Amino acid sequence: MAVGSRVAGVLPLAGASLAAVALAGVAVFTVHQAGCTEPGRYVQHDDGQVELVDSCLDPAQLPPVTNKKDHPGPAEPALNELTKQDPVGQAR
Repeated sequence: MAVGSRVAGVLPLAGASLAAVALAGVAVFTVHQAGCTEPGRYVQHDDGQVELVDSCLDPAQLPPVTNKKDHPGPAEPALNELTKQDPVGQAR
């Protein structure tokens, strides 16, 4: 009976260890199959802009940059329905 309880206690640990080894193997395989010999590096320019250079990324496959002017401004604060006042402003 004691052997059975020990085996039952070790099975979850063995299963978790096996899953971790399998996931690590998949990660190594994925990185190996990426086909990128140069991982790239980030370069900060004098104007503060950071750029990724010498990488396998194709700029044509990246999503387009959205213009900040297209986004609406900050939202108006919510009002307390009972007092019709700004709850954040009351706490100040």
